[in-house]
Amino acid sequence: MRWSLAGAPSGTLERLREYVEDVSFAKFAGLEGLRFKSWRAREGEWFEGTYVFVDARSREAFQQAMEAGRADLPGTTIIGREPELIEACEIVAVVRGPAGFRSSASFER
Repeated sequence: MRWSLAGAPSGTLERLREYVEDVSFAKFAGLEGLRFKSWRAREGEWFEGTYVFVDARSREAFQQAMEAGRADLPGTTIIGREPELIEACEIVAVVRGPAGFRSSASFER
């Protein structure tokens, strides 16, 4: 799911970071059927969430809910526009390197 940040007010990405750290991280840490979620951004360009589910059924149910409620998503509220892209894809593989994954909501900038 991706939102455009083009033309977003100054400070939008910082507000998104705060929301992820304060709310979203814990919400998705407990989402049944979710293998992992990542949040990615390019300042002034885009902000996105990538979700990997245990099976297609879990992903489809989640995607349907997101599409139906896209106008009320927290990202939509913070950015001021609906996502420009919600699409399914196949994750062929994920490898955990020797450094592992950071599993706290504290972001390095």
